[in-house]
Amino acid sequence: MGIAPVLTRSWIVKGRIAFYGAIPVGAALLVAYATAMPGTSYRGPPLEPSPEEKRLEGNLLAHVVTFSEVIGERHVGRGDSLGRAREYALSVIRQIPGLRSDQVRLEDVGAEGRHAQNVVVDVAGETPELVVVGAHYDSAQGAPGADDNATGVAAALELLRELSKTRMHKTLRIVLFANEEPPYFQSEGMGSLVHAKAARSRGDQIDAMLSLESVGYFSDAAGSQQYPWPIGLLYPDRGDFVAFVGNVGSRALVRRAIGTFRSAAAFPSEGAALPESIPGVGWSDQWAFWQLGYRAIMVTDTAPFRNPQYHMGRDSAATIDYQRLARVTRGLARVVEELAGKPLR
Repeated sequence: MGIAPVLTRSWIVKGRIAFYGAIPVGAALLVAYATAMPGTSYRGPPLEPSPEEKRLEGNLLAHVVTFSEVIGERHVGRGDSLGRAREYALSVIRQIPGLRSDQVRLEDVGAEGRHAQNVVVDVAGETPELVVVGAHYDSAQGAPGADDNATGVAAALELLRELSKTRMHKTLRIVLFANEEPPYFQSEGMGSLVHAKAARSRGDQIDAMLSLESVGYFSDAAGSQQYPWPIGLLYPDRGDFVAFVGNVGSRALVRRAIGTFRSAAAFPSEGAALPESIPGVGWSDQWAFWQLGYRAIMVTDTAPFRNPQYHMGRDSAATIDYQRLARVTRGLARVVEELAGKPLR
């Protein structure tokens, strides 16, 4: 046996050791890249609500009760329920001081979505660049949809009420989407996909999109929060936080949004920029904007990974924590303000 073969085998062994040793290092770096977020999640006793938060709480409660209890299950397959939900949202929008009728429009989602309509409101800024905040106003079949997604729509309406008061650098667009739930989810009849495609064809400069998806269910009980494996190894087991979730391409937006939220709101928060293949990451309207190349994130209480009423008849207004929903909404107002630029007063 010569020296060369021995050296060759030695280098092969060393190469294998280096390769396999690099795997956990690489995995650790990927995990850090996906989950490292600026700021610190709030930990401590809940603060007493301010008078503004108490007023907001009452508004949010009224919206969620109307959508989930007065109207109830709402989708194109249930009579005029989706139309009634849309008209209620429009009645709230029309009562917001300073908004003009020409800032509000309805967007038909086409025959594929049985001509349901998105509600679109633009609050012009100094530039045509857009920050979009969206929430779907339909519910799953058989569910009154209090958390999923009357809470998201309620928050969007109250964000519009607050942020329409000031002129920001970028234009704010609030969209209430039809047809997020099956059988239209991730299909040509999905309201958010129709909107994102139309935006791209017009050349709309959407800098950021926030999808508000189930934002009102919280629990302090140990073990109340679940995750798809292996995400649960990294995050708390109590469902007391709001999550900011994006795909890898939207990582900068996730970090910017949660960083602003943490600096503005005394409320627990977690964030991650994860591959779309992980269950739950693309389960809302932000998915549609990813298909058209826009940066978009989901703000959520994690829905089926926390809420045992998800997509059930028990998803009622009585299960929502309105004080926490109000605090999340207030924090999101600061996030949207930061994304849209400092208000120009």
